Amino acid sequence: MLKRIISGIVAFIIFLPIVIFSEPGTPQGWVFPIAIAFGCVVGLCEMFNCIGIMKMWHLSIPLILLGGSMPVLARAFDGGRDVEFNSLLLMMAIVGMTYILAVSLFSKGKLPIERAALAFTTLFYIAGGFTSIVLLRDFDTYGKYLFILIFVGAWGTDIFAYFVGRFFGRHKLIPEISPKKTVEGSIGGIVFCSLLYMLYGFVLSKFIPGFSNTYWLLAIVGVIISVVAQIGDLTMSQIKRQFGIKDYGKIMPGHGGILDRCDSVLTVAFVLIVACAAIREFGGSLMTI
Repeated sequence: MLKRIISGIVAFIIFLPIVIFSEPGTPQGWVFPIAIAFGCVVGLCEMFNCIGIMKMWHLSIPLILLGGSMPVLARAFDGGRDVEFNSLLLMMAIVGMTYILAVSLFSKGKLPIERAALAFTTLFYIAGGFTSIVLLRDFDTYGKYLFILIFVGAWGTDIFAYFVGRFFGRHKLIPEISPKKTVEGSIGGIVFCSLLYMLYGFVLSKFIPGFSNTYWLLAIVGVIISVVAQIGDLTMSQIKRQFGIKDYGKIMPGHGGILDRCDSVLTVAFVLIVACAAIREFGGSLMTI
């Protein structure tokens, strides 16, 4: 536990200035998408190593470069608001899929179609999740506060589900995938995530002039995000268990790899960017009224 705490503090100290100097339109603002892209590249390396395609360099290197470029392109194309960015993402997905299928076709059985499908799915799951962090940061005027909700939801759920499960857990959630997770811990994570979202909105309303927010909407989104965070966590655990590994990597002592620490972050980022875009279409905002 001590190693996990120390490692977490060090990671926070490193990441904090990256978050602070993340403003779009400034030279130092490029540090943020580049840092997110680096995390994406490491995550893709961890996943490809897990599913056994990392040493197929003619496959893994192009896919890593493809996925790693997406967070930087999101900033370059005006935070994804440029319609050309959506067309570019679609084109990248088609090119990536076609390339993976072609490699599988001519691999003489070294890349079965099932493994090719998993490579494609995890490529755009990981790259899309990291890209969504940049998209939320650049979403609108309150993007600098919106993207923090990703980490509040993912890590808040994880922390409180752990402690509630440890002290009150009696019933196993999905023991064949994660033996230590409990139903009580899951419910605790959902409740506290919802409360954390409302608390975050309250703090912002007190310290940001002219800021107001819809607490009931934040509470509902908090519940949804917590459920999604746990699905992301368990899904990545399922992949690890299928391939017989304990951790995706060793970059964070006590935590494992980037994917071990950001498993739920990626799913939450996906859902939050979709939710914010949908709410905006109806003339509203997740953060303000």
